[in-house]
Amino acid sequence: MKQVEVQIMQQSYLLACPDGRESRLLDAVERLDTAMCKIRDAGKVRARDRIAVLAALNFAFELADRENAELQAQAQARQAPAPQPVPADSLPAGALSERDTLRLNQLIRQLDNALGGDGHLI
Repeated sequence: MKQVEVQIMQQSYLLACPDGRESRLLDAVERLDTAMCKIRDAGKVRARDRIAVLAALNFAFELADRENAELQAQAQARQAPAPQPVPADSLPAGALSERDTLRLNQLIRQLDNALGGDGHLI
């Protein structure tokens, strides 16, 4: 574990940091310092602890918004219809060689056999 000295709103802090993660820590410190200075410079809040709480709340809201967007995207992806397989004999001539067509049909039969009573692939 490494110790890194940083400045946040012109105040020094000595932070512990896992080896090799210093650049990520410094990026986080820069984001926090920028956010806190922006709140301070808006002139409505002067107390450092209140500024820190507001900055933390802003970051928490941003994180929650991102997580919510990701969950919505995942839900939409699950609801999208699955692509239907195209039988080898319905592909345009020349799309597959005869050898590829035979191999594809063989693989489909193997999958159908593996699925057994659960249904057929095609």
